[in-house]
Amino acid sequence: MFNAHDIKVIDCPRDAIQGIKEYIPTHKKIDHINTLIASGLFEYIDCGSFVSPKAVPQMMDTAEVFGGLEKIDATKLLAIIANVRGATIAKEYRQIDYLGYPFSVSESFQLRNANSTIEESFESVKVIMDNMDHRQELVVYISMAFGNPYDDIWNEDLVLEWLQKLKGIGVKRFSIADTTGEATPASVHTLYSQIDKEFADLALSIHLHSRSDEALEKINAAYEAGCRKFEGALMGYGGCPFAKDDLVGNIPTELLLERFNLSTEQEITTLKHSFLQLISK
Repeated sequence: MFNAHDIKVIDCPRDAIQGIKEYIPTHKKIDHINTLIASGLFEYIDCGSFVSPKAVPQMMDTAEVFGGLEKIDATKLLAIIANVRGATIAKEYRQIDYLGYPFSVSESFQLRNANSTIEESFESVKVIMDNMDHRQELVVYISMAFGNPYDDIWNEDLVLEWLQKLKGIGVKRFSIADTTGEATPASVHTLYSQIDKEFADLALSIHLHSRSDEALEKINAAYEAGCRKFEGALMGYGGCPFAKDDLVGNIPTELLLERFNLSTEQEITTLKHSFLQLISK
């Protein structure tokens, strides 16, 4: 039986705005994320990333953003890191509960996104895990989990293999991610069902990028496969600037909230207004 209390939603303003070329002032980012926190609707919020400002200029103020957030215990905060250096920097910020590491099973994308091979990234995750602060926890994003547009080798067994290897070095939290919208409702159901069955002891979420007309079908497929934790971005914004198709946005957060009856219409209106203020010139 469906129980809305079982469903958790994560909002990802970092993912929503990282590809926007016109710089968004720091105070607007802080105001918007504080609105998300105050809503109490989200298990955690993806707030920024400690990556090279040359690679992602929009994230150059991540430290200042975290410094201005009005954190509450009920809502955790996440920062993306792409290497050991990023993890070391993030360790200094007490507001950060989770470090998100993008780990692609596509060699081409891992090189584009993190300037490292898959094996090199695995070694980085080992070092990060060895040096984790007890206040923080690593979330590994298994990106390109549903295929890739680069003609790299992909199959479901490859995804399961890397999950097992990463679990073997102590990673307990994973986000199963579709960075370029390769997934179909059928492939979402098939892969997530296997992961949910074989890794029932892990904390799992799903992070799908999708065109708007396919988003609800994918949400339903993931739910039917056992997923209870979903990531999205308001109004479906976002897209990885290092992917082949950076126009494939996120699952709209408001669609998740509506689908699972987790908020009122007024709450959604408030969140959307806040996001529109964030991206307005």
